[in-house]
Amino acid sequence: MAASGGVKEIADRYATALFDLASEQKQLDTVADDLHQVETMLDESEDFRRLVRSPVISREEQGKAVAALLEKAGANDLTKNFVGYVAANRRLFALRAMIKAYLAMLASSRGEVTADVTSAKSLTKTRIAAIEKALKQAVGKKVAVNHSVNPDLIGGLVVKIGSQMVDSSVSTQLQKLKLAMKGA
Repeated sequence: MAASGGVKEIADRYATALFDLASEQKQLDTVADDLHQVETMLDESEDFRRLVRSPVISREEQGKAVAALLEKAGANDLTKNFVGYVAANRRLFALRAMIKAYLAMLASSRGEVTADVTSAKSLTKTRIAAIEKALKQAVGKKVAVNHSVNPDLIGGLVVKIGSQMVDSSVSTQLQKLKLAMKGA
């Protein structure tokens, strides 16, 4: 577990630096939108995940590949420079954690609560907005949703807010049924 603690520390440091720069340049939302796009790319592209995690690919190659992807996605200069810096320092393996930390800081600065929502397939903006609305009613505060995709869930959602988690995924329901049948 020490490794994941190290990733969190790295992610928090980098996210804080990005947050401070984005705040200074009044680009908090622009950077957040870019980071959501990067997160979607990580969710949807095995090649991109491999690029980010691979210790075999050189810093230069990682930097060039990520820069090309961000350029094509239309990311702003601050986001491109930040991810380039992360690549140059061989920290791309922590990019997803950096994104989550940045979005959590942004939500906190706005008095929002952050919810991590995982689904089997990518959700539309309309569905995410409906989830935000339902969670706002349940929690009593504005909720910012961090969405990720995990095809292993088969269907349904896993929603985590702070230390509370609601798992309505099909895979969990099947696991519960399997355990119930063993006990019968």
